[in-house]
Amino acid sequence: MSVTITVPRDAVALGLGADRVARALFAGAEARGLDVAIVRTGSRGLFWLEPMIEVETQAGRVAYGPVTVADVEALLDAGLCQGDDHALRLGDPEKIPYLARQHRLTFHRCGVIDPVSVADYRAHGGYRGLEAALRLGPEAIVGAVRESGLRGRGGAGFPAGIKWNTVMLAQADQKYVVCNADEGDSGTFADRMMMEGDPFCLIEGMTIAGLATGATRGYIYLRSEYPQAFRTLKEAIANGERAGVLGADVLGSGRSFHLEVRLGAGAYICGEETSLLESLEGKRGIVRAKPPIPALKGFLGRPTLVNNVMTFTAVPWILEHGAAAYAAYGQGRSLGTLPIQLAGNVKHGGLIEYAFGITLREVIEDFGGGTRSGRPVRAVQVGGPLGAYFPDHLLDTPLDYEAMAAAKGLVGHGGIVVFDDTVDMAAQARFAFEFCATESCGKCTPCRIGATRGVETMDKVIAGIRPAENLKLVEDLCEIMTDGSLCAMGGLTPMPVMSAITHFPDDFTRGGDMPVAAE
Repeated sequence: MSVTITVPRDAVALGLGADRVARALFAGAEARGLDVAIVRTGSRGLFWLEPMIEVETQAGRVAYGPVTVADVEALLDAGLCQGDDHALRLGDPEKIPYLARQHRLTFHRCGVIDPVSVADYRAHGGYRGLEAALRLGPEAIVGAVRESGLRGRGGAGFPAGIKWNTVMLAQADQKYVVCNADEGDSGTFADRMMMEGDPFCLIEGMTIAGLATGATRGYIYLRSEYPQAFRTLKEAIANGERAGVLGADVLGSGRSFHLEVRLGAGAYICGEETSLLESLEGKRGIVRAKPPIPALKGFLGRPTLVNNVMTFTAVPWILEHGAAAYAAYGQGRSLGTLPIQLAGNVKHGGLIEYAFGITLREVIEDFGGGTRSGRPVRAVQVGGPLGAYFPDHLLDTPLDYEAMAAAKGLVGHGGIVVFDDTVDMAAQARFAFEFCATESCGKCTPCRIGATRGVETMDKVIAGIRPAENLKLVEDLCEIMTDGSLCAMGGLTPMPVMSAITHFPDDFTRGGDMPVAAE
């Protein structure tokens, strides 16, 4: 009787030797005459345990990790194929506390299924949302998305139902659905995990969006730094077309939806939807002035629905289980679940899907286990390189859009990066300016020039050259960038800068005052 062993093909697991482990398992099983089938899956997102392998036994799945090539022989000798005891045995993966405490609505198949198998996806509940959508019709689909309270998971938090409704009502000979998969924020990896571990969830969500809005073509704009995701998506789309879940006759409905993957060229600014559309059209990625909004005049001048990976992948669950079931998670105007990505100086980094309302402290301490260095947490950046830095006294802030805004921060894409008490916050503030100066598309002066002047002025502050005067200049620059920038690139750069200055003032005055002549 064949035994199935799953080994992740997620980029993190690959970087930690998963391919070598898979080859060693195959060779070891063959040498022992064991009938073993090795299936490559995505990751469950417990990255400190990768590569985490799982064995399918009569009693259910048994996990082991982190597994190295050196562990394989001993594991096989100890009875790996029967799920027997070993120092690396973790037991039922669903009962690992890190995973068991989560609200896995969107990510429940990641690390479980063969990501490019339509049959495996359907065996684990896939395409039930699309089947429901075909029964409902466009207005009811959009109504369900609106009533679920789903907001854009890419960072802006705009109500998805409003955007979908706008595209649905727009009149045009051709409409498009575009997925923003240009995941460039530091400390974020949820999009990549999903595309590598459960690509059909994204494909299904985009297909539902096409049915709802009247779009017959879709594009996934993928960052070039994700080669594994690119290959997985291409293979999944080809398999989907062969299985009839994509193409000219979706699930025999007579409705068509064609999907392509397009690679970006490494520009952070193309995470902004209008720059993305410019790049998708083969032009340089530069921000467009709005109006017109993409929902009315987007790709090739046609109505275009642009959403993030996590927005689209929430939709199949909503259509299968109902808007009310999804809205039962979360709080206030922040409903559903948030894929939280925990990284930086933390013991247990990984993916945590949880209802809105969990606090930063709960994420860092209860899930992350504190800092990897064992030193105290000093600062936590939430929402990518343009997000605010939070000190310890703000770590009880709930992760929801309104609470984070009230604390002068943002949820963003759900990335959380932890720093211990050795971090230099003046250097972090300087980095925010430097990042913006490097990644700006250059179209508007406040962003292009403001960030460059910001780097120069922060260098003076760090050098101790008239710090009070130069910090006032930094504040003025930040006000201009916030009020005058064309998009969030320049408009949000002041957030990490000013939060660092506000919450960690001592880091900006350590140089003292140097004579003017030194300038």
